[in-house]
Amino acid sequence: MKIISWNVAGFRACLKKGFASFFEEECPDIFCLQEVKAEKDQYDFHPEGYEEYLFPAKRKGYSGTLIYSKEKPLDVRFGIGVESYDEEGRCITLEYPKFYLVTVYVPNVKRTLERLADRMNWEEELKSYLKKLDAKKPVVICGDFNVAHTEMDIKNAKANRGNAGFTDEEREKFGLLLEAGFTDTYRYYHPDKRDAYTWWSYIGNARGRNIGWRIDYFLVSNRFIDAVTNTMIYSDVYGSDHCPIGVELALKEGSKSNGFND
Repeated sequence: MKIISWNVAGFRACLKKGFASFFEEECPDIFCLQEVKAEKDQYDFHPEGYEEYLFPAKRKGYSGTLIYSKEKPLDVRFGIGVESYDEEGRCITLEYPKFYLVTVYVPNVKRTLERLADRMNWEEELKSYLKKLDAKKPVVICGDFNVAHTEMDIKNAKANRGNAGFTDEEREKFGLLLEAGFTDTYRYYHPDKRDAYTWWSYIGNARGRNIGWRIDYFLVSNRFIDAVTNTMIYSDVYGSDHCPIGVELALKEGSKSNGFND
């Protein structure tokens, strides 16, 4: 089965830049979106054969997450149980027979780092939430984590150290999340890969020059890593300042089913 994640930086704008064509071409089993910035009546993309779960922020035109799934999940949860974050529409959890699927849009600390303390609290709340899920069944987590974890995940590490998305505090918290029982799927299969990014500034032709950051991830429970058969970064797909990422899963060796129930 194929799962794709994309911070679309405004779904309505991304729809005007080829989103539907990419969706139809890839035809994933699950497609997760972050930073949707829209209510359901503000966009007209409801593909046949997919369940649709939108979690908009209370503040109009801000944040928000959305999942399309071919399979109807056993359960759907909106948020992580913390009102201040849940009002921003930052997390959706779908439960399937073999795993949980969680998409997240992690708060940005802002250029001035004014939201750093709040972000540190979010990190603890998210880790606690994911550990509780992981105690029941494996978890697949995807989305925009708003942090480049290591120096390999950013083009100009020395120049950016201490900047939003590359502070020591954010990087440490991401490391602690991994230590809590989760694996960065792309780095697991590409331990030495450099120049593989998922976000580029609009300034200075950064994308054309590939001066980027890898801040979008698929994480899985450690015991689930063998189910991951492929990882993808669609760096040639435009429509946002982020590009889509993906994983392919095989939940049973030799299975040809869609992966939800095998």
